[in-house]
Amino acid sequence: MWEFIKAPLIVPLLQLGVVICLIMSLMLFCERVYMGIVIVLVKLFWKKPEERYNWEALEEDMESGSSNFPAVLIQIPMFNERFPCFLDEQVYKLSIGAASNLSWPADRLVIQVLDDSTDPEIKQMVELECQRWASKGVNIRYQIRETRGGYKAGALKEGLKRGYAKHCDYVAIFDADFQPEPDYLRRAIPFLVNNPEIALVQGRWRFVNSNECLLTRMQEMSLDYHFTVEQEVGSATHAFFGFNGTAGVWRIAAIDDAGGWKDRTTVEDMDLAVRASLRGWKFVYLGDLQVKSELPSTFKAFRFQQHRWSCGPANLFRKMVMEIVRNQKVRFWKKVYVIYSFFFVRKIIAHMVTFIFYCVVLPLTILVPEVQVPIWGAVYIPSIITILNSVGTPRSIHLLFYWILFENVMSLHRTKATLIGLLGAGRANEWVVTEKLGNTLQKVADAAKNKTSAAKAIKRHRFKFAER
Repeated sequence: MWEFIKAPLIVPLLQLGVVICLIMSLMLFCERVYMGIVIVLVKLFWKKPEERYNWEALEEDMESGSSNFPAVLIQIPMFNERFPCFLDEQVYKLSIGAASNLSWPADRLVIQVLDDSTDPEIKQMVELECQRWASKGVNIRYQIRETRGGYKAGALKEGLKRGYAKHCDYVAIFDADFQPEPDYLRRAIPFLVNNPEIALVQGRWRFVNSNECLLTRMQEMSLDYHFTVEQEVGSATHAFFGFNGTAGVWRIAAIDDAGGWKDRTTVEDMDLAVRASLRGWKFVYLGDLQVKSELPSTFKAFRFQQHRWSCGPANLFRKMVMEIVRNQKVRFWKKVYVIYSFFFVRKIIAHMVTFIFYCVVLPLTILVPEVQVPIWGAVYIPSIITILNSVGTPRSIHLLFYWILFENVMSLHRTKATLIGLLGAGRANEWVVTEKLGNTLQKVADAAKNKTSAAKAIKRHRFKFAER
């Protein structure tokens, strides 16, 4: 039967699949080479953001005091920020503490903790932490909602409606596991104050647990390329990139001008960024403005995160592509960049070609020797793409082989999520909060040195057999 159907059916279909996959590989290859050339030019010849835009440090005046500092709102969205821990260490304390220690006049700063938790015990702990900082003189507000409508986008939108928030000019957003340095606002806000066309200043994530396990090392390699190359190139060439949802400062007027937060996809941050860009606003990415953050260190948490990050952009592309095409406020080449490079190649083609070509088509050609794959498509292009992807994390160059296997495994989940997003299927708007463990694993290692607490630490952190 196999010999009967192979020649008239299997071989032509597989040949067509090879051609389509080679075209997608070339598209991804050209995108990576283009990004590589531009980032080299940016590093060698482009002016730094402080030189491209007006930037002047804000200082307190002897007469007017802090009145020349703009009012800034800090939003920290949370949802059941608990993890298997001991020694009474919770993730939410890190972000609240870091925000409370920001170097900014106290009368010009409002910290807003947006707690959507459904666990009464967790809500009580977060509220007590807010009260603890309020007793120290920090202007911090604890806000809850009746329902979780709109998830994170709904919480952020509701927070901006508060009376005290309406007096603020800018809003900085930090997820529960993010810890900005004290000088974060003093370095970011001057871009917004002195350049009225800028809507967003985005900082870079710095991963505090990248050395925790092989899973976090693999994630670091992928995300470092995103920040080192993709964000940097987008900021330098088109003043546009996808907002990362945290570690960024927005001009509130730009948020309102773009239509505010929307919950139509699971990437409300990217949705807002695209809409603001179509209104003519510019974005600035600061690679040296780093904010401590955490990578998911369990495969289950990472898989849910990748589903949201793959499904959301595809779903947003489906809903916004014609809006981008019809837009009259941005130039033609920026539309090409957003539609082709930002969305189509990076968010759709990159996932699909990895799975379909490397995990399906190439193995099938071994079973059907009549179908030939040129060596440049099977070896040279994938090798160059892999090497270019590794430039963001030189210290992990020796892990490239494992990273390739890791990306091939994840390509199945990402391709499935991308198709769900493109088709608007049932799970297109599924939102699962990424579980973060704080410094629990490090404490497990430290506790292991102490025989009295080692057993307790390991017991609380042990994963179920099925999850392994």
